Amino acid sequence: MGIFDRFSTLIRSNINDLISSAENPEKMLNQLIADMNGQLIKAKQQVAAAIADEKRLRDQADSEFKQAQLWEERAMFAVNQANDELAKQALLRGSQHAEHGREIEATWTAQRGETEKLKQSLRDLAEKIEEAKRKKNLLLARQRRAEAQKRIQQTMSSLSEKSAFEAFARMEERIEQNERQLKAAQEIDEEIGGDQLAGQFKQLERAVGTGDADSKLLALKQKMGMLPAAAPAADRQLGAGGAPASAKALGPGKSDAAPAPAPNGEPAKHPTEEELLAEFEELERHKG
Repeated sequence: MGIFDRFSTLIRSNINDLISSAENPEKMLNQLIADMNGQLIKAKQQVAAAIADEKRLRDQADSEFKQAQLWEERAMFAVNQANDELAKQALLRGSQHAEHGREIEATWTAQRGETEKLKQSLRDLAEKIEEAKRKKNLLLARQRRAEAQKRIQQTMSSLSEKSAFEAFARMEERIEQNERQLKAAQEIDEEIGGDQLAGQFKQLERAVGTGDADSKLLALKQKMGMLPAAAPAADRQLGAGGAPASAKALGPGKSDAAPAPAPNGEPAKHPTEEELLAEFEELERHKG
């Protein structure tokens, strides 16, 4: 068992040295596995030598027992030849070989027990090295994942600074400003250098859109019951000197025709959504 005690001590020493000076975990683990395989080869050689010693002891014990049997046969031959003195000498020599054989056999029995323990220890060591190889792959995968997370964290830390996002915001504002300038230039070209007839048609279309708003208002009042339902088409025809029904519904001085253009020849501009919301809020405050 001293073989494997020395092996374990050496492996622990190598591990401590590698860990204390490790800069590349993958290189460290590969070197550690290589050292373990090298030590395993040496352990196999020493276990093989122990097995060879066991077999040699078995052969020596068998040889001594054979010699004891041979001297016993010689003693029997001497008795048959009526030479008892020689038979006695042969029996004594056979007893010596038998005693020596029993001593060697006892040593062989102890050696065989130790050899079996060494074999089992060697099998356990080989299994541990295979497990270490599998664990090495797992550790390397974890190391790579940790390195990837570290790189991501470093990237996120660098992006957490406002400079990059502020640069994007400035670029977006610059692009929007360029788009506004382009639209303004197009409007100026249409008003000054464009087709006058096309401009007049656009003004007319805007005026018609305002008339559509009046029609929608009339329909809404009829839906709410504030005005009578629309008369049939025949009743809506103009009489002599009469006014359209929509105009009467809207009240004196109102008509569903387009509003008169402003003094500069442009139709009245529609209020923005913010202005409309402000007017509604003002109306609700007065109502309250």
